Amino acid sequence: MQNPDEKQLLEEKYGGVASAAFEADRKRLSTGEPLAYVIGWVSFLGLRIYLDSHPLIPRPETEWWTEQMLSKITTIYGSNFTGTFLDVCAGSGAIGCAILKQVPDALVSFGELEPRHEATIRKNIRENGLDESRADIRIGDLFAPFAGESFDIIAANPPYVPEDRVLPASVADFEPAEALRGGGDGLAFIRRIAQDTPAHLNKGGELWMECDAGHANEALALVRAGGAKRVTLSTDPYGRPRCIVAH
Repeated sequence: MQNPDEKQLLEEKYGGVASAAFEADRKRLSTGEPLAYVIGWVSFLGLRIYLDSHPLIPRPETEWWTEQMLSKITTIYGSNFTGTFLDVCAGSGAIGCAILKQVPDALVSFGELEPRHEATIRKNIRENGLDESRADIRIGDLFAPFAGESFDIIAANPPYVPEDRVLPASVADFEPAEALRGGGDGLAFIRRIAQDTPAHLNKGGELWMECDAGHANEALALVRAGGAKRVTLSTDPYGRPRCIVAH
């Protein structure tokens, strides 16, 4: 009997028809490789997000707060918001692509450290039929590619796992450590984002940033120390503190 992952793989990637390629992918699953990498894509707010370059796999928690962010934008501004967004630590570009889809007049910048992910971001824009003319992808360390520029909304899902935390083998052995590990205390990138965000936010702008549930209070304090005037911390669908919204 097939396990649930094998069944999903067969249906989603092979249309229910077993083949030699399917058997090869079953072997990949047996090594612990995540199903999302074997299939090659995940669903994210109605988009098909491809994972060709093996970026961090978008999680339901990230999808949840991205949806909250988009709901707030459309509630306040309607569908005609012409703001500027930055998806920093973009990885697959899932967050920025969701903005391109649901905020049709917005300009969206993607910032990503690893050059190999640029082609994946471009593929996710193109294959989802999004407007490439409203997208700007730059490679570099956090805000370095955006010197002197500012945005209405900055969305960030930075690396935040402490170095000494043991992760499941399916994560530790296959997903990119540079997208997971945030230094000894897990706060290295959050610390820098908190410090540098004010210089890159327009007046009245917002930072939406995912954080580790176990260090949410420390992350909150760092954002306040960086100059945020108002900060809130939201829990994810599982009741864990997960997303900081700072003004």
